[in-house]
Amino acid sequence: MTPEEVGSRVVALLAPVEATASVSGGQGYARATVDVPPASWADAVRAARDDAELDLDFLDWLSAVDELADGFDVVLHLWSVRHRHGLLLRTRVPRDTPVVASVVGLFPGAAWHERETHEMFGIDFAGHGELRPLLLPPEFEGHPLRKEFVLASRVAKPWPGAKEPGESEAGGGRRPVRPPGVPAPGEWGTTPTPAGAAGAGEGPRGGTPARPARERPARPAPGERPARPAAAERPARPTAGNAPEGPVSGEAGAGSAAAPAAGEAGPLGRPLPGERPTGPPRQEPEPGATGES
Repeated sequence: MTPEEVGSRVVALLAPVEATASVSGGQGYARATVDVPPASWADAVRAARDDAELDLDFLDWLSAVDELADGFDVVLHLWSVRHRHGLLLRTRVPRDTPVVASVVGLFPGAAWHERETHEMFGIDFAGHGELRPLLLPPEFEGHPLRKEFVLASRVAKPWPGAKEPGESEAGGGRRPVRPPGVPAPGEWGTTPTPAGAAGAGEGPRGGTPARPARERPARPAPGERPARPAAAERPARPTAGNAPEGPVSGEAGAGSAAAPAAGEAGPLGRPLPGERPTGPPRQEPEPGATGES
């Protein structure tokens, strides 16, 4: 069913009750919207649930809208799992006595939604029987989603936008807001002046930089290669067969052995670098020896 057909069907089921059908915005997500008087609230929910053509068997959500002097709009969204269409059912209660019938007997899942709406807007749902605090502490006073509720943070710090009831009158128009971590002009570095003051992009503005600029070596021109040091200035590379030089003082370092002199064998009979290792002559077995004692 289209939203228009859903709204017309609900109005026909509630006759002779004065109900008004319309269609919400949202293009492809538009919903049929039906306004009913508070006395017919529960009957309208029952009719939408039990009608075979509508079959609105799933309660999606329930909340309210503060309309200031006009009262509060209690809004309920129902959905048909089989037919895939929805309905926004709405009723308006006066501000001085905001009371409407509870629909927990029709949809038990509405208990949570009605408790939240009662806590945030101060609307009573007759027949609920358990409208205790849900999100706020028991000692909290007032209803935060009412438009006359004064936010303490708005009183302590002026808000740059439009004023709301109870807000401070300090401050003027909208102040520029910098992203987090971005310093103000003059707190870091220099800021160019606008064109016409001292030339486009000339001179600092807002004080001296907080940190002086570091001196960096000049960069070579494009295509120019830096000069290499002379051959005499380069460190000599060791050639093959040359042993590294020992300490200048002639003493071995801590935990190291002194280098052997030329012509002497290395420690434990090891050959020096560049020498061919030698060993005792190989003994050949005598002819006829069996190797057994």
